Order: sequence, then C-alpha cells, then structure tokens
Amino acid sequence: MASTAALLADPATQRLLAVLPTARLVGGCVRDALAGLPPVDIDLATPDHPETVAAALVAAGIRAIPTGIAHGTITAMLGGRPYEVTTLRRDVATDGRHAEVAWTDDWQEDAARRDFTINALSLSPDGALHDYFGGADDLRAGRVRFVGSAAERVAEDYLRILRFFRFQARYGTGEPEPAALAAIRTGLPGIGRLSVERIWMELKRILQAPDPSAALRLMADNGVLAATIPEGADPAGATGLPPDPLLRLAGLLTGDRIAFATRLKLSAAEADRLVALAGPPPHGGDADLRRQLADIPADILIGRSHLARQPQAIRDRLAAMPRPVFPLEGRDVVALGIPPGPAVGELLRRSRHWWLAGGCLADPTACRAELARLATA
Repeated sequence: MASTAALLADPATQRLLAVLPTARLVGGCVRDALAGLPPVDIDLATPDHPETVAAALVAAGIRAIPTGIAHGTITAMLGGRPYEVTTLRRDVATDGRHAEVAWTDDWQEDAARRDFTINALSLSPDGALHDYFGGADDLRAGRVRFVGSAAERVAEDYLRILRFFRFQARYGTGEPEPAALAAIRTGLPGIGRLSVERIWMELKRILQAPDPSAALRLMADNGVLAATIPEGADPAGATGLPPDPLLRLAGLLTGDRIAFATRLKLSAAEADRLVALAGPPPHGGDADLRRQLADIPADILIGRSHLARQPQAIRDRLAAMPRPVFPLEGRDVVALGIPPGPAVGELLRRSRHWWLAGGCLADPTACRAELARLATA
C-alpha cells in the first residue's frame, strides 16, 4: 500500500497542523493515501472545541467559516481550497437520518461512530497511523466492513446502505460480509425516509466508480436497486460504459426517465441530458452524421452510440467532426426586402432544409444565393 508521507508533506496541511497541533488527518484522505489514490478532500479532526479551532485559525490569518457548527465543523480556507476541521464527537441520539452529537476528547469514541473501518483511520502529524478497527487490513483485502455492528450502523443513518455500495464499487474486491448484507436488507424500508437529494448524490457517486458493475449487481440482488429506482433498472445496461454517471444511469434505467428525474429532483440540465440520451443512435455516412450534428450535440450522439454498443469508429468520426452551424439568420432574409413576420421564418426553414439536404456543406455565399432564389420563386 502507498505511503501517507506525501499527504503530510502538503504545505497547506503542514500549516494547518502547525496551527492546530492536537489535530489529525482523518477519514477519506488517509484511506486514499494508503490506497495510492489522490485525496479528494483533506479533513481534520481535533479534540478542541469549534470556538477554539476558529480562534486559532483567525489568529494565524486563516479564514474560518462555521459551515457546520452544530456538528462541530469549521472550514478553513487556504489557497482557495476548503479544509474541514471537526471536533471529536460521540452520538447522543440518532433517528436514521440525523444524529445529535456531543463533544469528546476520545479518538476511538469518535472513530466508533464512523460508518466503515476504512473511513475510521486517522493520521497524526508525526506520521503515526491510528487504526482502531482494522481498517488498513480491510483496505488491503478489498473488504468494506461496517464499524462494529452492521445493523446498528445502518439504523443510525440509512444512507449508509448506499454508501456501502459506493465504497464497494471503489474499494471492494471480495465477497461482502453476510452480516453487512443482512443489515442492508433489513434496513431497506429506511431508504424511503431519506431526502431524495442525498439518494441522488450517492447514486451518482456509485456510478462514477471506475467499474460499478459488480456493485450494481449486488445492489440488485439485495433489493437496493428496486428500493432506490422503482422505475426499473437493469445493472447490465450500465456495464462497459465510460465513467459518466448520467450516461451510466441512462443505460441502467429501464423505466420512465422523466419520472425518475422528477422524483429525485435532478437539475434541469441533468434531466434534459438523461432524456436526450434516450434518442436513436447516430447512423449513416459523413453527410448523415453532419445532419445529425447540426441538430443534436456531439456528446449526446456519442452517448447514444455508447448505449447502442456501436463500434468505436463511429464515435471517433463524430468527435473529429466540427458541429455544422447554419450560416443564415433572420436579418439575411430582411436584407432581401422581406418584411419581418412569418415569411422570414418560413424562408429560413426552407433554406436550412436545402442546406441539410446537401450535407451541411454549403457556405454562406451559396446559402444566400439559395435564399434569394427561394424569395423570388
């Protein structure tokens, strides 16, 4: 496994650890450093209370933002990058969605409230790895294991059902523990208590994994796909597609895409792309492809080609083609003496039809000549 030395060598991290000497690096950044992956976010934990953390940061000239003060989190801004610093916590009460927490100075107690052993790691400024639950061994073995009782961890936050498959897709190489899958199946009704935004966030992260196909099959086998995508989903549809979550979702869904997008509150851009990917794949020779590109963005046509399992050659041709743009506008029609009104739009439509029929090759001069012919016909 890779070393954590590079993580500690980061100048911003060194500065934060100098300002907060009781802090450690925690969670995903430690896990990914051990796995030889670049960290996405660098998070720290400390036994110091949030007010103490904020005061120390401000005194050192570091901007401190109370982004999650109720849960003990201060965000330090360094070089335009956020670093979350969270006070050690213990759970007082949980309801399957949110936790009521209290501060603690016990690192193991804080680690015990985390979801998986591979996320319960921490790293001291001196490079010492603190691993209370065997997370480093689990990471080496490709094993995603809940901290302590799987049933208790799931009941604390039902989103952990989807998080389990997100980490399984990225780090898991073996068969999951039967106890984990049993807890997940028992907890399935709890998915309905989660906000749709949290569900969509985790689904996207699953679909972003280098190869989520095995995790998706496992989700289907244990009822998780049906619980999260009642519109219908087939894991085989996402197999072999590039790591584009919306493209993989388009392959995965077998039911109503608009209903899915509406239920999970996808953004307008996400919903539009999901629906557009359902159209017919690109076809024909270069003239046909140019005609299709004139009306449909290349990324949509390339995505449809992936979904149709077409040869790579057609996607290469599309990627190499500039998108044709019809060179005339309404002012070109008005310049011929046609008064503004429906006739302008009709002449543009007919001239564009002529341009499309010719494979989108006619230049502006030729298009204006055809427009003039149509205007006097």
